[in-house]
Amino acid sequence: MAAMVETLVTAFVTLFVVIDPIGIAPIFASITPRDSVPQRRQIAVKGVAIAAVILIAFALGGQALLTAMGIGLPAFQIAGGLLLLLLSIDMVMVRHSGLRETTPGEAEEGMQRSDVSVFPLGIPLIAGPGALTSIVLLMGEAQGQLATQGAILAVMLAVLVLTLLCLLATARLMRVLGRTGINVVTRVFGIIMAALAVQFILDGLGAVWPGA
Repeated sequence: MAAMVETLVTAFVTLFVVIDPIGIAPIFASITPRDSVPQRRQIAVKGVAIAAVILIAFALGGQALLTAMGIGLPAFQIAGGLLLLLLSIDMVMVRHSGLRETTPGEAEEGMQRSDVSVFPLGIPLIAGPGALTSIVLLMGEAQGQLATQGAILAVMLAVLVLTLLCLLATARLMRVLGRTGINVVTRVFGIIMAALAVQFILDGLGAVWPGA
């Protein structure tokens, strides 16, 4: 029981930090500047729903895909940990490298689209590389434990609901926190993400060299 609670807490913290619902809010505002409140609500709901479908697909099929490609879980843990470590550096430094946010070209393309719920909101802002990597790692570490995997999926959906609530409250969040406040929160999340990334790497190395 204690092990499952620890796993679920790790899953929640990992997904919440990677998706960063609070940090997405100002980006959402920037890609929907001319939309009305009802239109923003519709875009937010659709974007989160699309991200949920993508994340669930990766959660259920990610391990099978790795196996088909001949990639073991330890290798993916190390590679995923390194990717998340790079992501955490971007978060702490508040840099925009394309790992966590859209590139300038992607943002411009998104602004020209009539529906931004699929791109760039659904993917890569919500279901980005970090989130996809994290859910595959979390499901892989709970391999063979169906109850734990089901609980991880429930945690993921809970984080997506929180993301939706933050998107719907974008204007209020911007008034309360401001850009500086949101950057401070992002930096704190980045430090937590760095520790989680290192743990994934250590888990992968431990699986390769059990005696290390």
